[in-house]
Amino acid sequence: MDSLRAARYPFLSEASEFAEANSEGIEKLLSSETYADARERGLARVMGALDNHTIPENSLSGEYNRLMEVLSYPYARILVSCVGDRLLLKRYALAEAEHMNHILTKDPDSVDIIVKELEVNATDNRDGTMDMHFADFLRFSYVMKAVEWKLINSQIHNGFVTLTRDKFVRLLQNAYRLKIESELPLNIPDDFKKDLASNVAKIDLALSAVKARLSPTGGQGMNDAYLPPCIRTIIEMAQAGQNLPHSARFALVTFLHALGLDYGQIIAIFAVSPDFNEAMSEYQIKHITGELNGTEGYTPPVCSTMKTNGLCFDPDPLCERVKHPLSYYRIKSGNYQRQPKE
Repeated sequence: MDSLRAARYPFLSEASEFAEANSEGIEKLLSSETYADARERGLARVMGALDNHTIPENSLSGEYNRLMEVLSYPYARILVSCVGDRLLLKRYALAEAEHMNHILTKDPDSVDIIVKELEVNATDNRDGTMDMHFADFLRFSYVMKAVEWKLINSQIHNGFVTLTRDKFVRLLQNAYRLKIESELPLNIPDDFKKDLASNVAKIDLALSAVKARLSPTGGQGMNDAYLPPCIRTIIEMAQAGQNLPHSARFALVTFLHALGLDYGQIIAIFAVSPDFNEAMSEYQIKHITGELNGTEGYTPPVCSTMKTNGLCFDPDPLCERVKHPLSYYRIKSGNYQRQPKE
C-alpha cells in the first residue's frame, strides 16, 4: 500500500484501505481529538473550494500527515452533504477534480491506477499518448467548447480516440468531477450532525456571502428600477392579465430565478393571468428553475435571443451596450463587479 499515493488521491480504493487500517472509524473521525487535524483539513478543503475554487496544498511528508490528508476527504464530503447546497456541491466537485489534475500531471505513473478507479475505458500507448473509447470521450468532453475537443477533429481508430497525455488527464478531471456529483450528497445520520454543526455553520455563513457576491442583486433582492425594459414590459403584461407566449414566460422565470427570487415570488406574478393554472404553472416554474430535477435550472436568454423571439421591448441607450438582460441589471444596480468570472 502506497501511503503517498493514497494521500494524493484520497478517492482511491487503496486510500480507503489505508484509512481503515490506521484509524478508528467515522464516529471517531467526527469527534475524537485524535483526528482534529483531519477535521480542520477537511473543512479547509470545502472552504477552499467555495471561496477560491481550489483545494489548499498540504504537507504530505510522513505517515501522520498522509493519514490526516486521507481522512480529511471523507470528512469534507460529509460536510458538503450536510449543507446540501448545489452550488457548494458543484464547486467542491470541480475543485477536487482540478486538484487531482494538478497532481496527476506531475505523476504520470499513477494515470493507469486513476483510469481503473474511475472505470474509464482507455489504454496507454506508451508513446506519450492515450486511447479513450469514443463513448467515454463524448461523455467527458461534452462541456469542452473549443473546436479541438470536437470528435470530428480527433484521431479515431477502432472506436478509440487518441489523445495527448495532458488532454487525457483533462478528461479524467471531468470524469472525477462527474463521479463526485453523482455520489453526493450522502445520507448523514442525525446522530452525526451534532458533532458537525459548528463547521457546517461556518460553511453556511461563507456560502451566503458567496451567493450574495454572485447575485446580480448583491443579495439585496429585486429592485424594479434596475430591470431592463424587456423584463419590465413582460412583468407589466403579466400583471395586466395578458396571456404571455411560452418564450416570454421562460425568459421571465429564468431572469427572476437568476435574481434569487423563490418559487412563491415568481408564481405570484403569473397568478393574475386569465389562463392561470396553478398546477401547470408550478410544474413549469419548478422545471425551468431546476427544482424538479435537482439542477441549477436554465439560464436567462441573451439579448439576441430575446430579439429573435420578439421580446426586446423599448430598448434604451444602455441596451445598446449590453448583450444580456442580467448585465443591464448589474450595471444599473452598480453590482457589475460582482459578476462571477467563470
